[in-house]
Amino acid sequence: MIDIDVELDRAGLTNPHVREYVASWAEITQPDRIEVVSIADDARLLEESLAADEIQPAGEGLYYSRSHPKDTARSEERTIVATADPADAGAYDNWHPSDEMKPMLVERMRGASRGKTMYVVPYLMAPPGSPLERYAAGVELTDHRTVVLHMIRMARVGVEHVNDLADPTMFVRGVHVTGDLENLGQGTPDDQRYFVTVADERTILHYGSSYGGNALLGKIAHGLRQAAYDGWRSGEFLAEQFMLIGITDRETGRKYHVCGGFPSASGKTNLAMMLPPDSLGDRYHVEFFGDDIAWLRVDPTDGRIYAINPEFGVFGVAKDTNEFTNPTALAAVAPGTGTLFTNVAYNDETHEVWWEGRTPEPPTELGGWRDWKGRLISERGDGGRDEPWAHPNSRFTVTLAKVPNIADEYEDPKGVPIDAIIFGGRTRDREPLVRAITDIAEGVYDGLTLGAEATFAAEGVEGQLRYDPMSMRPFMSYAEGAYAAHWLDVIGRATDTPIFAHVNWFQRDPEDGHYLWPGYRDNLRPLLWLLQLRNGEVSGTQTPVGIVPKREELDLDGVAISDADLETILTIDIGRWRQEIEHREEHLEGLPGLPDAIWQAHRRVAAALDD
Repeated sequence: MIDIDVELDRAGLTNPHVREYVASWAEITQPDRIEVVSIADDARLLEESLAADEIQPAGEGLYYSRSHPKDTARSEERTIVATADPADAGAYDNWHPSDEMKPMLVERMRGASRGKTMYVVPYLMAPPGSPLERYAAGVELTDHRTVVLHMIRMARVGVEHVNDLADPTMFVRGVHVTGDLENLGQGTPDDQRYFVTVADERTILHYGSSYGGNALLGKIAHGLRQAAYDGWRSGEFLAEQFMLIGITDRETGRKYHVCGGFPSASGKTNLAMMLPPDSLGDRYHVEFFGDDIAWLRVDPTDGRIYAINPEFGVFGVAKDTNEFTNPTALAAVAPGTGTLFTNVAYNDETHEVWWEGRTPEPPTELGGWRDWKGRLISERGDGGRDEPWAHPNSRFTVTLAKVPNIADEYEDPKGVPIDAIIFGGRTRDREPLVRAITDIAEGVYDGLTLGAEATFAAEGVEGQLRYDPMSMRPFMSYAEGAYAAHWLDVIGRATDTPIFAHVNWFQRDPEDGHYLWPGYRDNLRPLLWLLQLRNGEVSGTQTPVGIVPKREELDLDGVAISDADLETILTIDIGRWRQEIEHREEHLEGLPGLPDAIWQAHRRVAAALDD
């Protein structure tokens, strides 16, 4: 029989409401042991996990883990937001009544941790002292040690973050039970997995996974879904799937901050970790704050929008990360950084890791190499010859402090003032390199109609977008109409508002398919133009869908681009945009209760295209 009080006393966990929560769930899940963890336990937990063969060494201070082959990504179809109010149901939040979901999860979790340790992970999803700190405290209970190792890298972990809360009841209650991964029916009609955020009770119940966003409850479930709901209900802030960077102009001494949302495979992490191109490196310095989540609020002292990255680490996609696409990421996961790799290829003999895109070709010497399922590459038959070595969603987890260009202010409790909010989706036509939007309602409208191409016709003309409002489609926690109204309210309260913009690095030639813009480090150039536009230093050209740069306003020193390609990416295709507006209207009609201001913005853009 576990003496819970003894274990909690030993760890110095004094908050009576946390203790009661731990005891109640221990009675339900029935673990054999309870252990409260902090960041100081990381080295010991790594050694225990290595000894138990849960992780493998991957070089000096590097580690490798392999999840169950049916448990390799977030499961959006099994992810649910539950509340007591049906009005919270939206187009994308997969709403269910909480009185239906909670009993179902409790029954699935009952006795499911027998024979295991319940790890108690107290954490904070904000820099200590932040104005939003009261929404940031949480406690995750998990029965999976590798999940603890990830959480230590992704959140600030320790009892000090929950012991002295101004309101001792104000913490997110998270329960993660792995379940029998071999027998959960993943992807079948009998699927037993559920990942539920009971948003109006600030409770997260996840059953049936040990992977990433399904198991690291502080990251997506708290940092996005719960925080977005809290921000709306309190009226205080926005929680968004946004990258956040700083740009310093050494010549003028001015510093700018840009945040923004990008759907999957649209270049968000590469942009967040961007270095300046060589020709601009002496003048500009780019700093990394975060690549995945930003919380935005209005600061009453100066009326500006401020943002923090609530996370403590990076949970990055390994695929296609290399010295050219993202040298910053490679430096962040170098030996000695404590990085934990998941589902990449691993060499039993040399302890190396590899993934598609890491080098142009995979290693030629196959001895010791295993793929993400644990199969020896050398023993693959002809049928498996072309299968990937690493899972396409393979990951690396590392603390922010290991990113070489991490901003000095990344833990500033106040956050940093935002100069520009950008959106960008992968599209091969219609979207120019950058178009600026100076009207708040039109900027929010543009975010709500953000999309990236899911499929194309052969010639690319008929490509239709999968709309992903603000890049939050998988993370919405209340109805889109209320979400849009909350955006208009928060940004509208600022007396010094950011400029909005839409960017696109992915326009392609319809004949041979080459990318018209070189991308990567050169993506700093349109951002600099945008900031100059906000400062009144350039004027651009007004179009029906925003302001685009004049070619002489872009610093193109060292850019390899033809005149024809440059003209294309700085031009609006009116006919193509008229088609796009029709699709946008259909999309907006599927979002319940949008404010009139959003429909008015839509009609203004449509009318401008017809003029």
